[in-house]
Amino acid sequence: MTTPIPQPPGVPLLGNIFDIDTNNTWWSLKTLAEKYGEIFQIKVLGHRIVFVAGAALAEELCDEKRFRKYVGGPIVEIRYAVHDSLFTAFHDEASWGIAHRIIAPQLTPAAVASHFDDLIRCTDELLTKWRGLDPETRFRPLDDLNRLNVEAITLTLFGKHLNSLNGPEHPIIRAMEDATSEAMKRPNRPKLLNWLVHGSKFKKATKALRDFAAELVKDRKENPSDRQDLLWTLMNATDPETGTALTDSQVIDEIVTMPIGSSTAPCAIAASILLLLQNPDALVKARDEIDAVVGDGPFTQEHVAQLHYVAGLVRETLRLSCAAPGFNIEPIPKPGDESPVLLAGGKYQVPHNQTMIIVLAGVNRDPAVFEEPLAFRPERMMGDSFERLPAGVKKWFGNGKRECIGKHWAWEFLVVVTAKLIREVDFEAVDPDYKLKQDGWFNVRPIDFQARAKPRSR
Repeated sequence: MTTPIPQPPGVPLLGNIFDIDTNNTWWSLKTLAEKYGEIFQIKVLGHRIVFVAGAALAEELCDEKRFRKYVGGPIVEIRYAVHDSLFTAFHDEASWGIAHRIIAPQLTPAAVASHFDDLIRCTDELLTKWRGLDPETRFRPLDDLNRLNVEAITLTLFGKHLNSLNGPEHPIIRAMEDATSEAMKRPNRPKLLNWLVHGSKFKKATKALRDFAAELVKDRKENPSDRQDLLWTLMNATDPETGTALTDSQVIDEIVTMPIGSSTAPCAIAASILLLLQNPDALVKARDEIDAVVGDGPFTQEHVAQLHYVAGLVRETLRLSCAAPGFNIEPIPKPGDESPVLLAGGKYQVPHNQTMIIVLAGVNRDPAVFEEPLAFRPERMMGDSFERLPAGVKKWFGNGKRECIGKHWAWEFLVVVTAKLIREVDFEAVDPDYKLKQDGWFNVRPIDFQARAKPRSR
């Protein structure tokens, strides 16, 4: 006999509509996960969604023989901006495989390492800005880290230096925010309201994103380069299996997808600054390692793999910050078979076509896996301790076939930027009693976390 899946008590007709804050969906789901545990469900206007917040169940749902990525809701909405890109393609669209085979060689660890100098250049520009601030100046680290992300993506992958770390914020940052927030909210609104009231915002944001990508293509055509980076690949390479090249529109799609997909990285680093301020012993250990490995010389690509404690620190930040907050899963259809899907060895059952969302804020804090799950302990994310952890709590880049294609770029960015800021800058929280609260759309980030910065005192 199966166990009923827990559900908050709703209201007549509307169901659980008041249990989810549509302006902060992921925080609502984190709160529900803390209350209901490894699995729960909500019903809104008769529509049911199941959420998984336990490590063992998450690992079960990542079995690609039984389940696959669900492309629906907000992911379908963002297709307005990026069409059938890597992130948004349906399972039966050949475009996913074509794009993946074209792009993947440019995002291997070796390919990412070849752009190390460009990443250092961008990071040094940000650190110069922070070291030059008046010690009493208040700022939101996330704002500048968002700028750094766009600058680094554009330089390393597309060969264009935007010079956007100072002065007005680059328009693409606002366009990403508006497009992703609209994509999250549109499924919960009447279609007429989306069209009449909110349609212009979505269109304006999409135009800004695609104009940005088109300008990069135009600039490369007008200024040919022997730099065979991702932009060159998108514009010139063909699929090794089919011989198919990307259309002009598909090139734009994939360019736009990259900064949206990488926007979780600055969210994680902003959280890392906060966690290090709250855990000064971890900061001391990280600095000791960096000083021992790098010394007084330049930080090089070879140093990245030697920073074991920093790597653990980054993983522990990804665990607690859940910058990429979750992903959607559905059972793989079995033609003619509509029998319920059993979970946890038959403990739970869901309909054959049930959408399920893995909530990493629950999975990554599962007390069945982590002792003191809310504590910041980089050591548990190092060496054998990390290797022994179940696969279900290591899904910060997604899962399987549809795992983030840019995970190696993201890892390099996270380790390099984190190590550089630890090595070179002293931070102070404006509010020493600040407690982490997050919001976000396709990413989650600290709300109103402010800091002061000065050159590191050695």
